[in-house]
Amino acid sequence: MTSPHTDTTVIPTEREVRQVFIGLIIMLALGAIDQSIVATALPRIVSDLGGISHLSWVVTAYVLASTATMPLYGKLSDQYGRKPMVYVAVITFLLGSVLSGASRNLVELIVFRAVQGLGAGGLVPLAQIIIGDMLTPTRRGRWQGVIAAIFAICSVLGPLLGGVITDLLSWHWIFYINLPVGAVAMVMIGRALRQYTPLHARRIDYIGSVLMTVATVAFLLVLTLGGSTWPWFSMPLGGMAILALVCGVLFVRHVQHEPEPVLPLGLFHNRLFVIASSVMAMTFMGLMGASLFFPLFFQLVMGASPAKSGLLIGPLMIGMAASSLFNGRVLLRAGRYKPAQITGLAGAALAFAVLTWGAATSQSLAVIEPAILALGLGLGLVMPNMTIAVQNALAPLHRGVGTATLAFFRSLGGLIGVAGSGAILAWQLRAHGGTAAVTPLPGEGGATFDWSHAASTAVPLYRHAITTTFLVGTCVIACAFLLILLMPELPLRDHHSAPAAAGD
Repeated sequence: MTSPHTDTTVIPTEREVRQVFIGLIIMLALGAIDQSIVATALPRIVSDLGGISHLSWVVTAYVLASTATMPLYGKLSDQYGRKPMVYVAVITFLLGSVLSGASRNLVELIVFRAVQGLGAGGLVPLAQIIIGDMLTPTRRGRWQGVIAAIFAICSVLGPLLGGVITDLLSWHWIFYINLPVGAVAMVMIGRALRQYTPLHARRIDYIGSVLMTVATVAFLLVLTLGGSTWPWFSMPLGGMAILALVCGVLFVRHVQHEPEPVLPLGLFHNRLFVIASSVMAMTFMGLMGASLFFPLFFQLVMGASPAKSGLLIGPLMIGMAASSLFNGRVLLRAGRYKPAQITGLAGAALAFAVLTWGAATSQSLAVIEPAILALGLGLGLVMPNMTIAVQNALAPLHRGVGTATLAFFRSLGGLIGVAGSGAILAWQLRAHGGTAAVTPLPGEGGATFDWSHAASTAVPLYRHAITTTFLVGTCVIACAFLLILLMPELPLRDHHSAPAAAGD
């Protein structure tokens, strides 16, 4: 077994970096677009396949599978190399795409979307890990900023592409189109990518992998089904929560005695990693929890059309993409990442506070839209820097699993935000006499609601309920800001060797 402090001996050329990065961008685009591309095709899918009562699982199955497998890809890439795991992720993703496109009923589509999600769980983490392998921390900012920008842009393009492809061809092609694109990405990465870090022990922790996966999936099912499919205090949901807890406890006890655990507990002895993972989870908790209801706010409260409401959300992603690129090309040249993160979270908390005030006091778009743009600008300074901070603090032995686990906490925070905000909105509406207006619609976690029967007298009710979700988002982002003040900042290394002991 190679020593965890062995330096990287393979130095990539600039040509290699460019070739691999183009393939990584294509791979990233596949994962980012497929999270949202299906949404606009759901009505056509229901028309062809039926089963509207289970429609939300077309989205949920993908998200659950991709989130649960993220840490596994990181650990296995540390053991077997990045290239083999890229092949596994892309091939699994493309297999799921083919099967999803050929689905004959909704049950098949849900199962095959889960298969697609099993592959998608490796796309974003592996791209970040490979960039970490190829470039030293001082050179990594520019490329990680591009990754964050691509992810934000593709998240906006997903619904648009889904609508265009469905109208011009059919919903089947939103899956089939992945095949040539994924094949190009795999060929480009396969031709240019080498192994830049030492491989480590090839012992697979099967028991730990099963326990971690079951605990994660059970916990995510509690979040996505609670309050929608199952009442929060129902027996099925309670049983699922107990399963998650038991498997979680068994997993922790198992990895304490496993010589090569799937998720090393040593990661959580690293103060920077713990704080970074917590801040990332809280950031996405606030972002996803509040932004989920932007369309509802614009359409019901502000009277915008569905098409216009989609455009009004655009500044969020534009801001994230712009600040991610600016951060990577300009701010990180100083060799520090924490000042930009502090500034970003402070700006995001202030923007959320303005959104809350604007929603509560019926302010115009002249107030709401700049606040949404400022929110995106602030968050764009946080995410790529956090990946760089974690990779800079971990030895090469744990770079893969650490990066993937950070992505896992990001996705987990988003799911908690979606489920929590949906519950808050429903509670507020029911508490103020709006029980007739909270029929769940198909959506992630049942967290969207039927407002088609809401009359003008219901607008203040929805304004108050949505303002509450914005207020909760403000508080969560503010807590993330306070927490990041406690995060240590290590000097960015200009080499690939292990970090100083203070980082571990």
